[in-house]
Amino acid sequence: MDTKSLPWHLLESFAAICAHGSLSAAARASGSSQPTLSRHLTQLEQHLGTRLFERAQNRLELTPEGHAIQRQTRQMADAAAALSLAHAHDDALAGTVRLTASQIAATYLLPPMIASLHARAPQLQIDIVATDHSNNLLRREADLALRMYRPTQGDLITRKIAELPLGIFAAKSYVARHGTPKGPEDMHRHTLIGYDRDTRIIDGMRAFGIEADRTLFAIRSDDQVVCWEMLRAGVGIGFAQARMGEDDPTLTRVWPDIDIGTLPVWLTAHQELRMSPRVRMVFDHLADCFAAL
Repeated sequence: MDTKSLPWHLLESFAAICAHGSLSAAARASGSSQPTLSRHLTQLEQHLGTRLFERAQNRLELTPEGHAIQRQTRQMADAAAALSLAHAHDDALAGTVRLTASQIAATYLLPPMIASLHARAPQLQIDIVATDHSNNLLRREADLALRMYRPTQGDLITRKIAELPLGIFAAKSYVARHGTPKGPEDMHRHTLIGYDRDTRIIDGMRAFGIEADRTLFAIRSDDQVVCWEMLRAGVGIGFAQARMGEDDPTLTRVWPDIDIGTLPVWLTAHQELRMSPRVRMVFDHLADCFAAL
């Protein structure tokens, strides 16, 4: 199916319906009227000669043909956004972008990235929400979200921008007092730092055949900044992003040859914001910075 000859306003209405799941919700969000959106959808389906939605429990569900058109529409919108950004003037890039990220990312990864962004676009203002809770982009609590898991909402633009290697580290002061553990089987002789209720470390250890539960960790916190600072203080052996650990002169890597996996990084924005030059600039800048890591 070819969408190139279609009037853009029909595709915009189609995208709004995709984003909100019903004509009424799309009308409220887009500022258009429900009859107008319904008319645009009918015109689009007639032009394409296929049905794009099926009604299911007060919600419109995309047909297979609808999914194909949605993918092409997103590609066209992304291309338009890139063109808009390339020709944006300073006043188009002015304003505020609200970014949410985990506390560890906001504290230790984002500062140099934001510094280079500010040098490129000093007229931009950046609000940084440092939280390990998921801010709801659909409610506009943030414009962009940097997350270490893949968001599941269908109304969001999501891009996997990096896979950050993980490592096992100890402070040099800890190793000086207790020595380096010989191998994973020697872990029980050492103080380990881990999560309290979060099971990600335990799940990862079990995947490597190491039976463990939270009692393995003498020091526990679900706050990653707390775990990081405990590690740096020499309290025990901990787990961290390899780049952060290797860049810290107070730390040494324990068993560098053991691969304990990677941490995925996803950058997410509401699809209605893809046409905003300032949001797109921050999105692309962060994606480039994380890819360089």
